[in-house]
Parts: sequence; structure tokens; C-alpha cells
Amino acid sequence: MSSYPSLIAAIGDVHGAASLLSTLLQGLDTVAASRKATMEIVFLGDIVDRGPDSRGALDLVVEAIATHPNSRLLIGNHDWWLLQFLKGELDIDAIDNWLDQGGGATLASYGAASDGDLDTIRRRILKDRPEHFELLSGAATIAVDGSFAFVHAGIDPRRPIDRQDAQDCLWIRAPFLNHVGRLSHVVVHGHQPQKGGRPVVTENRISMDTGAVFTGRLTAVVIDRDSDQLEFFAATAAGGFAAVEPVRLDRGLGTVLDRWAGHVDRF
Repeated sequence: MSSYPSLIAAIGDVHGAASLLSTLLQGLDTVAASRKATMEIVFLGDIVDRGPDSRGALDLVVEAIATHPNSRLLIGNHDWWLLQFLKGELDIDAIDNWLDQGGGATLASYGAASDGDLDTIRRRILKDRPEHFELLSGAATIAVDGSFAFVHAGIDPRRPIDRQDAQDCLWIRAPFLNHVGRLSHVVVHGHQPQKGGRPVVTENRISMDTGAVFTGRLTAVVIDRDSDQLEFFAATAAGGFAAVEPVRLDRGLGTVLDRWAGHVDRF
């Protein structure tokens, strides 16, 4: 067993903001090195669409997973759209919907126009970036580690954590976000952009989508496996990397941070 501290960093929705992701990953590596810690990276999905460089963002995810053992991608609904497109399993209406929801920007990042021949574009992406298809094909919908469950959108609070429906993991909003009460695990998720570009912590979830494309801020939560200490870091469009304070949303039951108050006095 390693004597080095073991950290997990969960990164919220990237949406093609490759430059922000590069800055964030470099900053997280600096944090790990300064503590002589190992760090796993969990990408919470929606790596693609909307932003200017989905191809570059996927390249960074592939590289990070290769260089950080046990790191992984959890598929988001936008990643799922791209995967289905690459499989040739989207009908024309679904393709139009995807393109309207940011898929056109993804195709542009591969050097393709969304009004071009889609079969030709699909074959070219598969030829030029087979590792992207492999990454998306192998992405899980949910991962559990200790007290935490990592997922793109959230979970159905009525179901046990090991019996979640994949559709909910990719798409759920209100039934999860509006649920008040502690769950079997603290759910770390993206999908729902948080107001003000800051992560939000309640009694049962850590919401990490800080709207990178719109706010210029991409955020990660770093969890110390030994203590469950939580720290939050953000990369900004100006190239900065710094610790940030999350929003504590107390709905009458305290927050996750209060539960480990002895470890998170800095917040």
C-alpha cells in the first residue's frame, strides 16, 4: 500500500473549453506534486459541444487518463450524442437536435462543417481520432468511491446507488436536484450550470458545472481519500488557477462541508 496521500479530482462540464481544461489539469498536477500525493481524475462528462475546441478537450482527457492511473470519464448527455453519431445510430431528427445543442461546434473542431456530408465526416473522425471513439465507448455512467458517487447529471433518489438507470445518470434534473435529505453517498455531479460560476454544496450533493463556456471558469473538487477533506479549484479564462470557495446551500440539514467541518475550516 502506498504511503503517499491519495486524492481524487472531479472536474465539471468542459463543453469544448480545452484551454481552461489544460490550465486546470496543470494546476491540479501542481497541487498533487506539492503534497507528494497521487491523484486520480474523474471527468464528470460533457467534454464536448458548445465551446470552441471539443477535439482538443477530448485529446486532453485521453492524455490525462493515460498519465493518471485509475482515472476515468463518466459519460455526459452531450458525449453520448457524439458517441451515437460516431456509431451512426442517430436519426436525422436527433442529429439536428444535437447540432442545435452545440454539436455543430464539435464538428467544426474536427475541421468539418455541419452542413457537409455527415457520413463522410463521421468516417473521417473515426479515422483521425480513433482514441476518441474508444474513450467514449468505454465511459461508465456512474462510479462509487468511498463516501462519494460520481455521475454526470445525478441519481434517482428513490433507487439504491447500485441500481441507477443510465438515462437518469445522463439527464436527470429536478427529481434529483430538488430532493432534500441525505443519501447513501454524497453525489458529485455536473449537468446543471450553477449560478455565479461557483460550485454548490448541499447536504447530499456537490454540483460542479460552473458553466465554463459562459463564465470562463472550469472547476474541480479535490477529495482526500484519507480524511474526506474537500477543496475546490478553478481555472479562469485569463489563465489563472486558484482555490475557490463553494456556495453552501443549507436546506435545513447543513451541508456536506459541515459534516466534515474539522477538515474544511478554510471554507
